Amino acid sequence: MSAPFPDTPAPALCGPLRKPRQMLAEQTYGGHLSIHDDKTAEDLGLRAGPIEGPTHFSQFDPLLFSLFGQAWFESGCISAHYQNMVVEGEEVRAFVQPPVGSEKLVRIWAEKKDGTPVLTGTASVGDVPEALHEIPQRIAKLRPATALVINHDLKVGQRGAAKETIAMGFDQHMGDYYPFTLASKLKVITEPSPWYTPEGGPSSPWGRAIIPIEMISVLLGSTSNLAGFRGRQPAVGLFAGQQIRLVKGPLFVGQAYDLEREIIVLSESARTESCWIRTQVYVAGTRTLAAEMILNSATLKASYANYDKDARELGLLK
Repeated sequence: MSAPFPDTPAPALCGPLRKPRQMLAEQTYGGHLSIHDDKTAEDLGLRAGPIEGPTHFSQFDPLLFSLFGQAWFESGCISAHYQNMVVEGEEVRAFVQPPVGSEKLVRIWAEKKDGTPVLTGTASVGDVPEALHEIPQRIAKLRPATALVINHDLKVGQRGAAKETIAMGFDQHMGDYYPFTLASKLKVITEPSPWYTPEGGPSSPWGRAIIPIEMISVLLGSTSNLAGFRGRQPAVGLFAGQQIRLVKGPLFVGQAYDLEREIIVLSESARTESCWIRTQVYVAGTRTLAAEMILNSATLKASYANYDKDARELGLLK
């Protein structure tokens, strides 16, 4: 059996500085470019299109594998609140606070080279209560939303409108949301592993190539438009927080999975409206739960041109 990260010493609690790559400059939805496009980002007051948050998850994989071994890819959970955006060219380092004794949950965080925080959260393996993780803890502190405009027509408990069955091949284009392939990602991923590749996958503990944890977000996001969880448009959103939990992992390249989605929370802040969606991942044609994701998809109020007009019509603004 080969090693997944042969160049990384273990145990390690602080990873090297990396320069993650921007892969979403051409992402589109709702008939317009996304916040990852430089001009769109600049129009919203950002200096450039940010790198998508889960891209940073790869930098934790060698550290968490050094602590938890194979279990990280089978029952690992990473739960992160995104703090500051990263643009291509900036360097980022991942940190893991080592567990005490036999604990299976640790604190994680990432910083830019100058110390600017990028994300904060938790990671675990095995049967750790969900309430101990970063995203559920943040959800528990939210107040009920009372003045939604963009997401006014969405409801907590609303389930996906269509059946979704998905798979990810090495050369499969993942659509308008993710205009690249797994093969192209593997050329630039910050932490390459033979277990992700056609050549090295058969030497993994599972005898097959596995999907990198950061790419689980791509897999599940590629068909998210089918769920029908769309607020008022056109508007621009971003990922504000995310949890990916493997239940019976890993997820495999070329394997088909059925998805079930549900809105679990709707929230608001001064600048955004958020739709928190739980996506459950089943091995296709079965009720075997392989993984799940909770995503805080936040839409910028300033990006929706009719925000004030609609708010007045809804009686939310005088």
